[in-house]
Amino acid sequence: MAPAESRVGRTEVLVALGTAVVALGLLLGLPPLDAADPETLAAPVVAPAVGSLPWSLLALGLLVQSAALLAVRRFPRTVLVAVAAVPVPIAVAVPAVVDLFGLTALPVLVAVVVVALRAPLVRTWPALVVTALLVAVGTGWHRAIVSGAFRGGQVVRALLDASGQGVLQALGAVGLPLVVALVVRSRREVRAARVAEADARSAEADARAAEASASVREQDARVDAAVSRERAAMARELHDIAAHHLSGIALMSAVIDRQIDVDPPAAHEGVRQVREQSTAVLEDLRRLVGLLRDDSPAERTVETVAGVVDLVERARLRSDVRLEVLPGDRPLADGVGPLAQLVTYRTVQEALSNAAVHAAGSMVTVTVDDRDDERLRVRVENSVPTAPSSGSTAAGGNGLRGMRERADLVGARLQAGPTDGGGWVVTLELSREQPEAAS
Repeated sequence: MAPAESRVGRTEVLVALGTAVVALGLLLGLPPLDAADPETLAAPVVAPAVGSLPWSLLALGLLVQSAALLAVRRFPRTVLVAVAAVPVPIAVAVPAVVDLFGLTALPVLVAVVVVALRAPLVRTWPALVVTALLVAVGTGWHRAIVSGAFRGGQVVRALLDASGQGVLQALGAVGLPLVVALVVRSRREVRAARVAEADARSAEADARAAEASASVREQDARVDAAVSRERAAMARELHDIAAHHLSGIALMSAVIDRQIDVDPPAAHEGVRQVREQSTAVLEDLRRLVGLLRDDSPAERTVETVAGVVDLVERARLRSDVRLEVLPGDRPLADGVGPLAQLVTYRTVQEALSNAAVHAAGSMVTVTVDDRDDERLRVRVENSVPTAPSSGSTAAGGNGLRGMRERADLVGARLQAGPTDGGGWVVTLELSREQPEAAS
């Protein structure tokens, strides 16, 4: 048995037992109390002797009524009618219990209260009406027999008096407790509704708090992702600046070291070139730091495909670089977005730096093919190196990795690898932006 059902069963037992104890206590206590102090009640109690047949039948009826209350939860309407029907045969068979007959209304009152508190009135009102009628009939019949209405001459008046007594008993045993029970039940339902409303508000507040917490976590994740992307972008930018300029400075410093004794004028020219490269790297670093400052952002020009010409001219100062531009019937890199042009510039810059470090003495050819209507192709190829490499492999291929990441960012295609002749080639293909159709 479930715990809730067990508690209900104990309650029913206590109700039935309490009703039986009170009813039998009154049945035993009222006559002695009246005999000990006649002024306690308004009129003497007319009752049979304790243990006599009328008294025993009335006691048995009270016990039956109390026992019926054990099933009030499962069969509320049946119990109501049964508890009210038991006094009717007692009224017919035992007219001697004159004043004690009213005790039969006590179990009826308890049944009405219990049923009204547990079962909806919509379902129980027919049984309540039948209960009231049975109480009225039993009480009226008992009063009519006791008063001798069927033997005297004033039958109508006696019957009217008995009917009035029955109606009053029905109102007292059914009507009044029903009203009290309905009031108690309505207050209980209002209190339960308020508790449910408070629980709903609490649950809603918890849901809003959870939603807000989820939003905060989602926002934090977005911020972390954005910070990671910015860090990667700054790392690539710093790598480009360092690899392009500092590798050139290192190569020119090595040349100056060999020329300073045998060819001083050339060494002086190399020092000036080192100074130009140092100034350029400082300028690039200043612009990058300026982008990171909120108070005074530095102005910065965006590199384009056209800037590859100047990039190649600067690269010629430290190696043999040749530029080949294959123009189409449109402006150079027309239809290629600014971000894609920046990626092109950085790719060429990185390829030239790699060639200068890892393919010393080779001839580098930069080809910008702008003839295709759908895409732009940029190719950086170096021949077989003729001098030992001055670069280090500690970087682990970060330059090539950065090229691929930038290409993926703009949807470009990057290919890099050795050539059949022993050199190295880097090819970048970018799609042109299609013009929007006129509406």
